[in-house]
Amino acid sequence: MTNKLILMDGNSIAYRAFFALPLLNNDKGVYTNAVYGFTQMLLRILEEEQPTHLLVAFDAGKTTFRHETYQAYKGGREKTPSELSEQFPVLKELLDAFQIKHYQLENYEADDIIGTLSNQAKQKGWQVKVISGDKDLLQLVDEQVDVRVTKKGITDVKNYTPSVLEEELEIQPDQVIDLKALMGDQSDNIPGIPGVGQKTAIKLLKQHQTVDRLYDHLDEVSGKKLKEKLETHKEDAFMSKELVTINQSSPIEVSIDDASYSGEITQEVATIFRELGFQSLLGRIDIDTDEESEANTLTEISYQVVDEITDNMFTGEEAIELEILDENYHTESVVGLSIINKKGKYFAPVSVIEGSRPFQKWAEDASMKKYVFDAKKVTVLLHRFGIKMQGIAFDLLLASYLINPSENNHDIPSISHRFGEHQVRYDEEVYGKGAKKGLPEEEQVWQEHIVRKTTMIFQLVDRIEQELKQNQQLDLLRDLELPLAIVLGEMEATGVRLDQQRLTEMGDELKDRLQALEEEIHQDAGETFNVNSPKQLGPILFEKLELPVIKKTKTGYSTSADVLEQLQGKHPIIEKLLLYRQLKKLDSTYIDGLLRVVHEDTSKIHTRFNQALTQTGRLSSIDPNLQNIPIRIEEGRKIRQAFIPSEKGWKMLAADYSQIELRVLAHIADDEKLKTAFQNDKDIHTQTAMDVFHVTEDEVTSNMRRQAKAVNFGIVYGISDYGLSQNLGIPRKEAKTFIDRYLQSYPGVKEYMDDIVQQAKHEGYVTTIMKRRRYLPDITSRNFNMRSFAERTAMNTPIQGSAADIIKLAMIELDQRLKNEKLQARMLMQVHDELILEVPEKELDTLQQMVVEVMTNAVDLRVPLTVDVSYGETWYDAK
Repeated sequence: MTNKLILMDGNSIAYRAFFALPLLNNDKGVYTNAVYGFTQMLLRILEEEQPTHLLVAFDAGKTTFRHETYQAYKGGREKTPSELSEQFPVLKELLDAFQIKHYQLENYEADDIIGTLSNQAKQKGWQVKVISGDKDLLQLVDEQVDVRVTKKGITDVKNYTPSVLEEELEIQPDQVIDLKALMGDQSDNIPGIPGVGQKTAIKLLKQHQTVDRLYDHLDEVSGKKLKEKLETHKEDAFMSKELVTINQSSPIEVSIDDASYSGEITQEVATIFRELGFQSLLGRIDIDTDEESEANTLTEISYQVVDEITDNMFTGEEAIELEILDENYHTESVVGLSIINKKGKYFAPVSVIEGSRPFQKWAEDASMKKYVFDAKKVTVLLHRFGIKMQGIAFDLLLASYLINPSENNHDIPSISHRFGEHQVRYDEEVYGKGAKKGLPEEEQVWQEHIVRKTTMIFQLVDRIEQELKQNQQLDLLRDLELPLAIVLGEMEATGVRLDQQRLTEMGDELKDRLQALEEEIHQDAGETFNVNSPKQLGPILFEKLELPVIKKTKTGYSTSADVLEQLQGKHPIIEKLLLYRQLKKLDSTYIDGLLRVVHEDTSKIHTRFNQALTQTGRLSSIDPNLQNIPIRIEEGRKIRQAFIPSEKGWKMLAADYSQIELRVLAHIADDEKLKTAFQNDKDIHTQTAMDVFHVTEDEVTSNMRRQAKAVNFGIVYGISDYGLSQNLGIPRKEAKTFIDRYLQSYPGVKEYMDDIVQQAKHEGYVTTIMKRRRYLPDITSRNFNMRSFAERTAMNTPIQGSAADIIKLAMIELDQRLKNEKLQARMLMQVHDELILEVPEKELDTLQQMVVEVMTNAVDLRVPLTVDVSYGETWYDAK
């Protein structure tokens, strides 16, 4: 059997993973996203390749022998974020647990280690696979060496062999260094020849094979301008070639034999996975369970499978769990349920609750206490059986979220582990994942799993309520989040009617617009090309139209949105490209996306509101994401025309809090000037413009008001002078002056900001008016950027979080009023600071009055809350 050596570029893959995944941390606050992404890639390699030898190479430091040639090598790179550099020791510890060799060499890069070992392996006839995010390693490709390059994030990988390289880049592996020498590499600060992109470089290499031969035949190069560039930058080309050439005979102190890999995965790997919070990966490793390890041994559990539910099963204090195999409880079927109380543990097949009078009676009896995981899910699922669940007294998901909203995993096993309980497995371990996900053949396996989960809910109630009580958050759970979960569950089950015909028409209109725009773009470019291909667009913008190059990527020119925005005004094609991309996204993400999620039985969309996701307490939504429906361009706003009432003759009504965050700021900061402005119903942005620009009300221009508005909301969202300068397109110094003047004008706000940061440093968290907490571990960080971000978060979380609390309180009260006064009107959606309802025409006057009354009186602030109410045939007309 031929030996197979896998060589991984540790820094490159960890770097890719870090930026591809959200910033994750375990319950001890250790950042883990780079390690998690790397481990996913490693497990995939071990599963697919089954190598005999494996080594992970790392860079040893910032300077290498290449800096002796060119001091500015990699000079343009930003400093590695401390959140990433902190993860390298953790990653190496994990590799040790896997018994995988890792190595670094002073003065050399990971590429050189990989090149040298790959050369050794080739000479012995071994098969070699190199894994990296860096295309520089393509120079190693040959019949024995494949190079896999991560394309997007870490999951999309392209395998390069000599034939693939020739097909994609039209060059041989040994020409990779010549290609890089000519086009340079901005990410490594390798100069190359200015203005020579990938297309030109390949054309030159097809004619002359190497950089040396190109310069020997420079007189044969067509194009005066190109020839001049090549002559002027000859030294740069040869230096660039030297810099990108991998040293395949580095003085390494390891050999390919040192990289032998047994394939055995030890108990230590599982322990580290648990410490890091990688529970979802446990199901992918095959380990011998240590029978004595409490963390891995499930003690025996006995339960009764019932074929009928009877009144005497209940005590008035039960935990219940309804099991579905996927997240979307609007489309998934219930596979079974479990009920746990002091009498016993019961499992019931789903058929048992269908038409069960005793079960319905218990579920709808508000005096019988129910403990659940995700009250909203339970509400929606039972709604299907015609059951209106009442008496939910505890929700493990919401309680865990309130205790620490920055925690990543709020599933039952993760929560129980945080409380030292290890008697329940992760769903993936039982049901599998992806295409293979499903119920195990042995009924007892999955029935017992559901019982164990329900048992955990029952066991943790007292301990978690005690913690909430200590944090003064028990009322927040009982009076706000739990009642809201029921309201949201009913809203989701009701759903919103979509006019599918109107959406389809909009899609057709957009496709016509896109086609016309594409023709205009081709006209401006002077040729036809694929507008959606950055590879084809780059050379047109930066070579043909000679627009200034803003940013280069490893594959050529960057044509990202921020690059195009910086080029606005320099050529008519730019505005058209930006509009084209916006309309393309509208068509694919929103029009096609909305049509995809229309429920076939109801012709409605049934979004899922995420109640335990954001760290501020704001609601978000998924399938579809209602918060993201774009409103900045008219084509985006028009999408709201498709949201219509579900009954004939009804209207859509929208009620929107006016400037709620600024009003909350006035209340929390207790700033006299800000309070007076709101109490006298002054336009706050005009008032701020007067203060920032030192002008009278008559002298405030629309541009001044726009800038003042940006300052106001910048203060609320914790924006920096840099952020404000980017928003307004003004110098940073000017933005700082705006912020300074604002804080001079509103001394109460300045005092609040200083005080809240000090409070956060002292207590480690900040709270909203309803005692919602957000922990800020970075508030005392020695890293300036991390500390600054935490300070801005400390300032804005109480404002945004309190605004979220207020609209939630209003929703609960409004739901109650609608029921008490027996109105037919229904709440459908909550989007940012807005509530959307559908209402019969005859109830319009009553409802408008009720909504304003409820929303303005949701809480008692030092300034009045105001609400704008409007209605129409569609959501668009109501705005």
